[in-house]
Amino acid sequence: MSETSDTLFSKIIRREIPADIVYEDNLCLAFRDINPQAPVHVLVIPKQPIAKLSDVESQDHALMGHLLLTVKRVADQLGLANGYRVVINTGPEGGQTVYHLHLHLLGGRQMTWPPG
Repeated sequence: MSETSDTLFSKIIRREIPADIVYEDNLCLAFRDINPQAPVHVLVIPKQPIAKLSDVESQDHALMGHLLLTVKRVADQLGLANGYRVVINTGPEGGQTVYHLHLHLLGGRQMTWPPG
């Protein structure tokens, strides 16, 4: 998928594609992954289109902090008191398949290391 194309996540933000949304505010959206890799697998995405983490600029620092605080809020909301993992895949070698920045919140089971 091209980094400049209209992504699946853009369509979810615009409600053109349904999603199981667990949180939303004016800056971001959090929804359950359709191919979960853990009992809890939620994606947190900015509404601002940023293709990948390596495209983030210094002026995006407040947004990036907001995304991490949103992960914490959603983890609390979903009862992940025993811990969770946050993953950002960046670029093809990092395993990124949708070129809209997103944070994976994974929990509900013991995570292993290395992740793969």
